[in-house]
Amino acid sequence: MRYMFLMYSKETDDGPTPEDVVLLKRDHSALISDATQKGILLAVEGLKSSLSATSIRMEHDKPVITDGPFAETKEQLAGFYILECADLDEAIEWAARMRTGCKGSPGGIEIRPVADLPRS
Repeated sequence: MRYMFLMYSKETDDGPTPEDVVLLKRDHSALISDATQKGILLAVEGLKSSLSATSIRMEHDKPVITDGPFAETKEQLAGFYILECADLDEAIEWAARMRTGCKGSPGGIEIRPVADLPRS
């Protein structure tokens, strides 16, 4: 089963410290390497700040475009992984290894099964 791991983190004005960046890169590099060696890594990407987001909603069959993410929250979507896992228990084990926040800025991981959509 494919699982998407949506990684949330608090965005701060000053951003992560150089030390935090080193730790984040080290931890994600190790996770990516392990998942690649096991043949379960399908995709991984980080996202730019939510300040760069554009949201589109349809109103009366016309797109309404706004700057920023859909919701104002304390934590923003920071990136994602897609892994092929045997079950939710394995997905939880991988999520437990994912660093999402910097010092003093906890984040969280949302795990969702990926739906198989019909392709024509």
